Amino acid sequence: MSDRTLRLALHQLNPTVGDLEGNERKVRDGIAAACAAGAQLSLFAELVITGYPPEDLLLKEHFLRDARAAIDRLAAESGEHVAVVGFPERAEDVFNAAAVLSRGRLQAIYRKVLLPNYGVFDEQRYFQIGPGGGVVDVGDLRVGITICEDIWEPGPPATDEAVAGASLILNLSASPYHAGKGVERERMIAQRARDSLAAYAFCAQVGGQDELVFDGHSFVCDHTGEIVARAAQFAEEMLVVDVDLGAGAKARLRDTSHRPTVRRTAPQVVTLARLEPAPPATGAAPERRVAPLLQPIEAEVYAALVLGLRDYVEKNGFRHVVLGLSGGIDSALVAAIAVDALGAGRVTAVVMPSPYSSSGTQDDARDLARELGIECHEFSIAPAMESYTEMLAATFQGREPDITEENLQARIRGNLLMALSNKFGWLVLTTGNKSEMSVGYSTLYGDLAGGFAVIKDCPKTLVYRLSEHRGLPRSIIDRPPSAELRPDQRDEDSLPPYELLDRILEGYVEQDLGTEDLVGQGLPEADVERVIRLVDLAEYKRRQAPPGIKITTRAFGRDRRMPITNGYRG
Repeated sequence: MSDRTLRLALHQLNPTVGDLEGNERKVRDGIAAACAAGAQLSLFAELVITGYPPEDLLLKEHFLRDARAAIDRLAAESGEHVAVVGFPERAEDVFNAAAVLSRGRLQAIYRKVLLPNYGVFDEQRYFQIGPGGGVVDVGDLRVGITICEDIWEPGPPATDEAVAGASLILNLSASPYHAGKGVERERMIAQRARDSLAAYAFCAQVGGQDELVFDGHSFVCDHTGEIVARAAQFAEEMLVVDVDLGAGAKARLRDTSHRPTVRRTAPQVVTLARLEPAPPATGAAPERRVAPLLQPIEAEVYAALVLGLRDYVEKNGFRHVVLGLSGGIDSALVAAIAVDALGAGRVTAVVMPSPYSSSGTQDDARDLARELGIECHEFSIAPAMESYTEMLAATFQGREPDITEENLQARIRGNLLMALSNKFGWLVLTTGNKSEMSVGYSTLYGDLAGGFAVIKDCPKTLVYRLSEHRGLPRSIIDRPPSAELRPDQRDEDSLPPYELLDRILEGYVEQDLGTEDLVGQGLPEADVERVIRLVDLAEYKRRQAPPGIKITTRAFGRDRRMPITNGYRG
């Protein structure tokens, strides 16, 4: 290694929010592994000690004290290695911070400058902003520190650090996933690197946390924006890479266009610490690791769903899951995801035919359970339907059957699944998709009853693509969708075709477009008005639905927050 090269270890860990002891252990083990690999500096994710997002745990003084105690213990064990570790700092206020640990001490603390307060983020509720950029001198090498949002906006603090001489910008991140976000990050950070003629090291959290999934996808790019190392998506990994910090300095010498900026700019940067570097690593450089990206996008989304479900089950202490298997495409996809996440031995399916259930769907449900290798119970709901009909006959006398009787069937099924959950401690998975959730095509205390909604943020058209990707049986994919709650029922009796419905929902839910905008795109006015009305009226249902995995830019609850009592339409 040259004296301008730094061997860097990016620790892409899967912390559990609130498990301070377990997260501290992961960091300690990571530092030991990095030292064994000859790394001189370890970079961990944003708030790795607490997990992200810790939400209102940050309002507890004792929680913040315990997080700081973990940092102090890690500092005492740091040796010659330099470790940059995310944690919440309790000082005159609370800061989203990065601790610099080396030679048995907490050497410095960097405080996040840009606090996001949009989408899923609520950081201004918890944190005070930091004063500005900060650099650490490791021998003759100057390194800048940033935390997540600090580099999403162009300009300071990262540009200030580069102007102040940093040839490597570290970024501790906990950046929640949505479809395609990893590539967006790479392009954005590569542009930041080219603009500042500095290498960037992006270290991200991985794993599921309630509705959020973190995809990892940590990487290092050089001063030209070229990706020189990339960790896997959706998996824990330590990525070790030799970063040439001299290359950026040479490029700045040749590119004189930056000199006027340096002369006229007084960057708000402090030198946080001056550290003696660990001895240069000996032996061959680590093998260049640029993990391939998951393609097509369906493969990426499917991996996110598998990880999100696995971590929700594991981190919340469930051993087993159960779901209703109807023979339709939604429940078939959820069953496949559950098997891929947990293994067939931890998944139970329940087939619950009614007098309106077709033999084709029921046969498909049984065949799929056998193909997936999962336990399958079968309960006919006809006796319960008859009992309800008898109990309600006098009260309903003179009224024709309608959606009330249809919803009773869904609620009987929900009761059966919840009975199994109560008896055996199983987590009930619901199977509704985003298109249905959007327009309220679901039954409270029926198909909405459960603990986790795996595909609640997947539009129906995406469900079809995911099912094709997973290789589900053609008979399930090709069958016209139906709730089978009355004779010859089809979803399109109540809704526009899903291709049209999802186009309208994309505009109204994801892009906040109004009726006039959508009709201007050539969408049928009557369908647009009907769908918007259904979306607005269904807000009260969505508030009572179980949490589920976010994979779009506007997930209900986390991103899109609308009042239930709302007199505005369109």
